[in-house]
Amino acid sequence: MELFGTAGIRGPARERVTPELALAVGRAVGVDAVESIETEAATGRNTAENPDVVVGRDGRTTGPALAAAVEAGIESAGADVRRVGVVPTPTLAFASRGRHGVMLTASHNPPTDNGIKVFVDGEEYGREREERIEARVEAGRGPTEWDAWGGSESLDVLSSYRSAVVKYAESFGEDAAGIDVAVDLGNGMGALGTPQVLRELGARVVTLNGQVDGHFPGRESKPTPETLADLREFVADGAFDFGIGHDGDADRIVIVDADGDVVHEDTVVAILASHFVSASGVSDPVVVTTPNASGRIDERVRDAGGRIERIRLGALHEGIASARADGGDVVFAAEPWKHIHPEHGGWIDGIASAAVLTRLVAAEGLDGLRAPVTERPYRKVSVDCPDERKTEAMAELEMTLPESFPEASVDTEYGVRLEFDDGSWTLVRPSGTEPYVRVYAEADEVDAFVAAVSDVVAAAVAAADS
Repeated sequence: MELFGTAGIRGPARERVTPELALAVGRAVGVDAVESIETEAATGRNTAENPDVVVGRDGRTTGPALAAAVEAGIESAGADVRRVGVVPTPTLAFASRGRHGVMLTASHNPPTDNGIKVFVDGEEYGREREERIEARVEAGRGPTEWDAWGGSESLDVLSSYRSAVVKYAESFGEDAAGIDVAVDLGNGMGALGTPQVLRELGARVVTLNGQVDGHFPGRESKPTPETLADLREFVADGAFDFGIGHDGDADRIVIVDADGDVVHEDTVVAILASHFVSASGVSDPVVVTTPNASGRIDERVRDAGGRIERIRLGALHEGIASARADGGDVVFAAEPWKHIHPEHGGWIDGIASAAVLTRLVAAEGLDGLRAPVTERPYRKVSVDCPDERKTEAMAELEMTLPESFPEASVDTEYGVRLEFDDGSWTLVRPSGTEPYVRVYAEADEVDAFVAAVSDVVAAAVAAADS
C-alpha cells in the first residue's frame, strides 16, 4: 500500500481521503506515538503516561469530519489528542515540536479534496515513518485495550506561533513601518497568520479573499500567475511595495512586484538564501535546494560565502539531515514556492517567508533585492515517454547528454543536470506521475538550448523502444 506522495496523503474526500482512511491513519499515528514514548521511557528520557498528538485542520468543508475520525483513531491507540482547531499548516507544525502532529489539509488542491500530513517534532514524517504508517493501515490494526484509550483537550497555539514568527523575522532587514503590502489569501489559512504578523511588524496590509472558506470562492487555491490575476491588477493599480499570494494552507508563497508581475520563484529563493548565508556567521553555511532549482541561486549563495546541496523534490528534510551529517550548517532550504527556515523551525513556512521578505523589502526595496540576481530566461518542457521506457531512457541520457554537451559539468544523482561556465544549466528527469521526461533549462538563448536538449531526450526515448 502506498498512501503518501511527496506532500502527505491527498485526494478526493469521497473516494480516497475518507473518514475510514482518516480513522486508520490516526490510529497508526497514535501507535507510532505510543511506541516512541515507550522507547523513551525505557531509556529514562520520558516518563509521560500517554503521548500527545496535536491535530489541526484547514477550512475545507470535509475537515471537521475527517479531524474527528483522526482523533478517534489516535485516542483508540492510547495517545492523547490536543486539538488546535483551524490553523495554517505551519502553525500545526510549530505545535508538533516535541510530539507528533496531524494536519488535515489538501494544500492547493480543489475543494473536493482533502489530505493528511503527519509531523513529529516540527518536521514532516520521513519515508521510513510513512512506510510504517502504510503498513499499519494495510494490516487493519484495531484499538488498544479499552481502559488504555487516550483523552482529548483543546490547545491554543495560533497566538504563540504568530509571536514566534514576528520575533524570528525581526532578526532580518528593518522595521516594516511605511511598507504597503497586498496579500491574496485565496480564502485559505494564511488569513489567520500573514496579515496579523505583517501588521505586527509595522506594515500596512490590505487583504484579498481574506475570509476562510473551504469552497475557495475567490480564486483557485493554487497561487499561479493566472489565479493571482486580481492581486496582480490590484498591486499594479495601487501604491503597494509588493504583493503576496498564498495557497490553501499557507506553506507556499508567491511574490508579485509593484508592476503586478510575478517574481520568479527561484529569484525569491536566491534573495532569501543569500541573506541567510550573509547573516549566518557560521563557517560552512549551506543552502539545501532541489535539482530543478536555478543557477541564479548558486551564484548568489556562492557570492555570499555559502554552498548549495541538492536533494530530490519533496525531500528537503532529508537534504538538511544529510548536509548536517557532513558538518554543514544549514541556514535555509527551499524548493519552488516552499521554504524551510531552520533557525525558526524544521517545517515549510510561507508565513515566515512573508515576514522576512517584508523586513528585507523595508531595508532595500524589492528592486534592490532583485538587482544582484541574474535572471536568465527559464523554460520547462515535457517530452513524451511511456512509464515503461523511463528507466532505460534515463540510462541512455546519462551517456548521450554529456556527449552532446562536452563542455558542461555533469551531475547524475537526481536525473541528469548539466551546468555551464556562463551560468546556464539544464536538468532532465523523469516525471514521477505522468508519462513524460521533464526538461528544465535556463540560458540566455533558452529556446534554442531547450530544443537541442529535447532532441537528445527524444532520441533516447526512441532508442529505449528499439
